[in-house]
Amino acid sequence: MPFASLGLSPALIKALADQNYTQPYPIQQEAIPAIMKKRDVLGIAQTGSGKTAGYVLPILMNLQGKTVTKNRHVNVLVLVPTRELAMQVSEVFITFGGALPERVKTLAVFGGVSINPQMMALQGVNILVATPGRLLELIEAKAVHVSDIETLVLDEADKMLNMGFREEMSLIFKLLPKKRQNLLFSATLNDDVTRINQIILQNPVIIKIEQEVDTFDLISQLGYFVSEENKGPLLRYLIKTNDMKQVLIFTSSVYKADNVADKLRKNGVKATAIHSKKSQGARTEALRKFKSGEMPVLVATDLISRGIDIQFLPYVINYELPRSPKDYIHRIGRTGRAESPGEAISLISPEEKHHFRIIQKKMGKWVTMIDSENINLHGF
Repeated sequence: MPFASLGLSPALIKALADQNYTQPYPIQQEAIPAIMKKRDVLGIAQTGSGKTAGYVLPILMNLQGKTVTKNRHVNVLVLVPTRELAMQVSEVFITFGGALPERVKTLAVFGGVSINPQMMALQGVNILVATPGRLLELIEAKAVHVSDIETLVLDEADKMLNMGFREEMSLIFKLLPKKRQNLLFSATLNDDVTRINQIILQNPVIIKIEQEVDTFDLISQLGYFVSEENKGPLLRYLIKTNDMKQVLIFTSSVYKADNVADKLRKNGVKATAIHSKKSQGARTEALRKFKSGEMPVLVATDLISRGIDIQFLPYVINYELPRSPKDYIHRIGRTGRAESPGEAISLISPEEKHHFRIIQKKMGKWVTMIDSENINLHGF
């Protein structure tokens, strides 16, 4: 099914082709027509399934011919859990919005940076992508008004609820007009998401895209049994001997992310860490360098990783395992996208063996394991 059959304008079809999008993903096939008909939508799909473009494209179509009637009264509000995701979503709106004949202004707002430039930039904004806390600060300062919102999007609603935004979101819902289109996207349909669905969605179109086996088939998974003290040398061995040019490494803590990146640099591997303790400027620059290939290795925590979306990422390495099997799937799903193969490697200490067995059982796929005792790590 081509994008043209979904009712998108020629300008957007051309923009999609320019971005090397050839065929719509399953969630896009169902979400785009429903959103263009102004239906409420509940979309359940894993990260990397194409959901962002699935709501960006029809929202831009629906905005054509409309203008902001009053200054600082936005048309569309997209709520996201992290700053990185706010920037990523706004970039998609800006990329496709720039191809349209009518001007559409998008702005991302989030905490951790000065509020004054964001307040000034809100002039004439149609689409606001925001984290809940910063949005409430801007509303309190009367820098933005949400009483005329036509479309509300909750992106990664499961993470927003898990991260404790429930009270802030309740405050925001009270300020929104009762008559509006609601779009809720989540990786999982847990009790919290079901509850919020019942509160805000009116007769929604429900789209559930199961994790496809083919997605895992594109990811070559490999595990190494290794002692905790040899994880660093083994990591450096793998990066250097495989000449890895773009690798995303996951750790379970801010401290470990800094430590791993520091050890890599000391051993001649260009690397940087990205986590919540870094300034917004440092995080933005680290992402830019990694995406461009200027920085070959990025060490990240799970929270920050939700803003890292690279279409052709060849390597993901789990330096430490996440607590949740779902987070493991989310991590390795950063590679093997857009029909391009990728490799996911996990470094498993003796203490992690049992947990890794549980992860594999939940995933329904067993990972080939190698004993690193047979690898000469001298000099790494």
